[in-house]
Amino acid sequence: MAEKSRPSLPSILLQRFALSPWHPWGFHMARCTGPSIRLRQRRQWPIASAFARPARSTSGSRLPGVLKWLGLASTVVSAPVLSGCSGWQSALHAHGANARAILDLIWSFGAVATITWLLVMLALAMALFHQRRAQAGPPPLVIDSHQEHRYSRAVGSAVAATVLVLAALTITSFFAGKSIASLGGKETLTIRITGHQWWWEIRYPNDDRSRMIVTANEIHLPVGERVKVELDSTDVIHSFWVPSLAGKRDLIPGRPSEITLIADRPGIYRGQCAEFCGYQHAHMAVTVIAESREAFEAWRSRQDAAAIAPASEEERRGQRAFLSTGCALCHTIRGTPAKGAVGPDLTHLANRRALAADTLAMTPGALAAWIADPQSTKPGAKMPRIALSADDLRAVVAYLGSLE
Repeated sequence: MAEKSRPSLPSILLQRFALSPWHPWGFHMARCTGPSIRLRQRRQWPIASAFARPARSTSGSRLPGVLKWLGLASTVVSAPVLSGCSGWQSALHAHGANARAILDLIWSFGAVATITWLLVMLALAMALFHQRRAQAGPPPLVIDSHQEHRYSRAVGSAVAATVLVLAALTITSFFAGKSIASLGGKETLTIRITGHQWWWEIRYPNDDRSRMIVTANEIHLPVGERVKVELDSTDVIHSFWVPSLAGKRDLIPGRPSEITLIADRPGIYRGQCAEFCGYQHAHMAVTVIAESREAFEAWRSRQDAAAIAPASEEERRGQRAFLSTGCALCHTIRGTPAKGAVGPDLTHLANRRALAADTLAMTPGALAAWIADPQSTKPGAKMPRIALSADDLRAVVAYLGSLE
């Protein structure tokens, strides 16, 4: 028995949109109704049904079609909002005083924009309805003074409403920024962050310079305490942004700035450079780990210590390979002769969650791939490719994996 042929996609579109083959779109669709284009699954898509031309009732009402259009419009409008309601890098996922002030501002602007859009759509619908009623009226070139007066009042009222709305939004934004800048309390911790292409250098200052903690791309802070973050850049303009905790702050070379971070609850929050800073701008992330004061002090005490001495023969071989190649010229490992200041400090590398500014997970395989050929993972990064034999590469990975 011959298989029943399925209708082609253009023919279904012709039927769905109720287009004649002589219509400009229908003509081109009709040319594509060959058997090579098949509809893989015979089901009615919700979006296609929303665009469907509603059938006329005996009274000529188009209410079902209008309702479908309104449903589609509400879906399109709500999709961007719903897509950002959760996640560890979302301005709608606020867990700090600064972030909550910004979130209130977002909702205020969103409410005003939604109401404005609804009013504009209502005015448009009224205008279209009035135009249909006026088709049987006087010729369009005949000026009705009363109608012109009504139009002038409507336009003037719309302009006045626009000015008032913009003024209200400006004032709301000003007071939100003022409340962020005037958050009360005393900082219990100061962190210095320097932006590089394309990674973040994090320092925890200490009166004893030998005990200054230096790490990269990962910030630890105590929950519920004000943390002062001093920002600077050594090359180009960067922008520090952890949306769940605070707003954006630019890092301009030669112009230090600062921002305050407050985390309400323990968690891991992701940040991102929010200013285009070069080829690998998208791979310049930062992770903020908010933890209890006890956990933070335990982490800081571990970071104060020098690097762990190699325990196995493979780790000792990895340390020798690390110190005898170009690795030691760019990186620092406290407790060893490696004192490079070009790249991140690797003293406690194995304690970090990710590599290359959150580009790779902290696994032996990812670490080996990053050392063997960093340019294939992050083209343009300043880390060169180091020629290592397979055995030396395995030993270096074992040595760095032991730096906890």
